[in-house]
Amino acid sequence: MNNDHAGQVALVTGGAQGLGFGIASRLIACGARVAIWDIDEELAHASAATLGAIAEKVDVADLPSVEAALAQTQKRVGPVSILVHSAGIAGPNAALEEYDPLEWRRTIDINLLGTFHVNRAVLPSMKQRNYGRIVNVASIAGKEGNPNASAYSASKAGVIALTKSVGKETAAFNIAVNCITPAAARTRIFDQMSKEHVEYMLSKIPRGRFLEVGEVANMVGWLVSADNSFTTGAVFDLSGGRATY
Repeated sequence: MNNDHAGQVALVTGGAQGLGFGIASRLIACGARVAIWDIDEELAHASAATLGAIAEKVDVADLPSVEAALAQTQKRVGPVSILVHSAGIAGPNAALEEYDPLEWRRTIDINLLGTFHVNRAVLPSMKQRNYGRIVNVASIAGKEGNPNASAYSASKAGVIALTKSVGKETAAFNIAVNCITPAAARTRIFDQMSKEHVEYMLSKIPRGRFLEVGEVANMVGWLVSADNSFTTGAVFDLSGGRATY
């Protein structure tokens, strides 16, 4: 690994496991100081100890929780210059007319409202310093819509649109705001899905396999580097050939 991120402070939400953990590991290997945010406090601290990061318990769906965690994070490691927002849930699998309205709202609150909260919190400081790199983790489901996953698909479509809007809003600053649309990776999020839904997702990937966490970390590593000095408001595909746009 090189020192692409030396001197940078990176915040990785959902960093206690899965894609977030892999991304946090990559950023640390490249010289960044990393803060892991996760709602699972015990796992966050265990993962942070393994990586050499710091950890904060955060509910991204709750704005005061996000603001308090940011203040604490910046007190401990300094102003955040890199945000990778990976926190999210799959939500239940059900046809729309059978979907529990409370679960539908919960999925939107965590995945979309959470993205709004975290981006909103870090941007003022980035603008003041005229530098920042943000990657929001969306999904191929946000482009195509997965059956029996309307809440998840809608929330991730919202993340894509939010990213495009914020990229335009911050284009006059040295801030890059992009998102990625990964296909499924074999992480603990699969525990929230039915076996049939997992099989459906695999069947749609032309490469014939699930995404590897390291492949996500490789792409994100460049997106949050100083080398990414022009691209913003863009969507980077990691769907193994599934996406048609």
